[in-house]
Order: sequence, then structure tokens, then C-alpha cells
Amino acid sequence: MPSLITEYPAASAEQALTHFSQRLRFETDCSDVYHSQQAGQVDYLLVDVRNDSAFAAGHVPGAINLPTRTITPERLAAFPADSLFVVYCAGPHCNGVHRAAARLAGLGYSVKEMIGGITGWLDEGLPLARADEQPAATTTVTSCAC
Repeated sequence: MPSLITEYPAASAEQALTHFSQRLRFETDCSDVYHSQQAGQVDYLLVDVRNDSAFAAGHVPGAINLPTRTITPERLAAFPADSLFVVYCAGPHCNGVHRAAARLAGLGYSVKEMIGGITGWLDEGLPLARADEQPAATTTVTSCAC
């Protein structure tokens, strides 16, 4: 009897390459965002899509706050049409990031999800910033309320 792992046969190497390569077109992770920031290679807009109070309590350094409900054509007019948005929310338990990504893509912008959100950032041991840009505690996670 096969294990729970092999009960369904693995995809071919070619299928796996296609699948995982496609995922990288839609996702990035906290470590990649952090390392790109440290290297000064920030060729994207990092966007926290949680509400204003959650953002003020602690966010990824360098992020701007653009709550999902505020993503409108008028608000996005301030950004070049070829902007790449990297969006995040509270964490894997929140689908606000998917709503925001869908809205941005629907308005014609390129978008990737920073998987893990604030929870993933903290899991990596990375510091948060507060609205006044002072480092915040690395153990506090505020709810989404996207």
C-alpha cells in the first residue's frame, strides 16, 4: 500500500518545473524582500494592505500603506503604469492580500504577493517599523482588518 505521499503520483520533472516557475511569477517571500532591501535593489513598491491602525502599530520597513478598500484608479494614478506592487497582509490566515492583488491586477498593474505577510516577516526574525519609523517589537502581530 502506498504512503499518503505517493498515493497520488508525483508530477513529471517538466510539469514540476512549469508549476513552480509559475508560482514564482506570482509570489515572493519575506527573505527575498529583506535581502533586496539590504542590497538596495528595490525595483518594486512594497504595499501593506491592512488598515491604517494595523500599519501604524507595525509594518515591514519601506512599505507604504494602501488598504485594499482604497485601491482605486484615482489613488493609483500617482504610480507609473509599469509599477510592480508587492503586497502583503497579516499572514497566511488572511485573504486580504488576495483581494488587493486581484484589485491591482484588475486595474492593469503587475503584482506579487509577499507570502507569509507580517507573520512570515516576524517568523524570519525581522524587525517591524512603526508609523514614526522607529523599530517595533518583533513579537507583536496586529490583525488584518483589510
